[in-house]
Amino acid sequence: MIAFVKGIVAAKTESACVVLTPGGVGYLVGLTLPAVAALGPTGSEAEFFVMTIVREDALELYGFATWDERSTFETLLSITKVGPKLALAILSQYSPDDLRRIVLSDDYSPLVQVPGIGKKSAQRIFVELKYKLEAASGMAQTLPDLDGRAVSVFRDALAGLVNLGYDDAEAREVLEKVFADEPGLDVAMALREALKRISRGKAN
Repeated sequence: MIAFVKGIVAAKTESACVVLTPGGVGYLVGLTLPAVAALGPTGSEAEFFVMTIVREDALELYGFATWDERSTFETLLSITKVGPKLALAILSQYSPDDLRRIVLSDDYSPLVQVPGIGKKSAQRIFVELKYKLEAASGMAQTLPDLDGRAVSVFRDALAGLVNLGYDDAEAREVLEKVFADEPGLDVAMALREALKRISRGKAN
């Protein structure tokens, strides 16, 4: 796997550049908009931490100025329905630190500003990104006192409710009470019970 490239800028477009290495190999590297803007002219030096994506018919490289940015790109790719194009769009709008601040603010609305992301998608991406960044940084929001499996079920059920259009805070409150009563539920059962409680207009 290619993890780092360094060379000169042989060509560039609005979303990528070709890095020609000293060995004479040219790599086409996909970039965020800020990275493209920061490129020097053709013939100038460039270096990137690289995320390599292997497909059946292609080998794609995406370059980043820092390892933190590359790691965040990898995290974004692990989110449901987020591919390289959308992950780059998110990182073109927000730095890794920006995304961490968004997560800490408990407000998904900034994600709606990213081209290609609507309100429903923003809620879903926010929930998954929140847990992934929290797990990576140790800043996890308090969850019910559950074992490892139950915590995983809780998170999947929460993502499911948000995907159905429920507010993150509302869904979390209902699920916390569901799991306080029945910590052994699977995802489907937890969702059914949460939806029942929501439909009754109470979470008890």
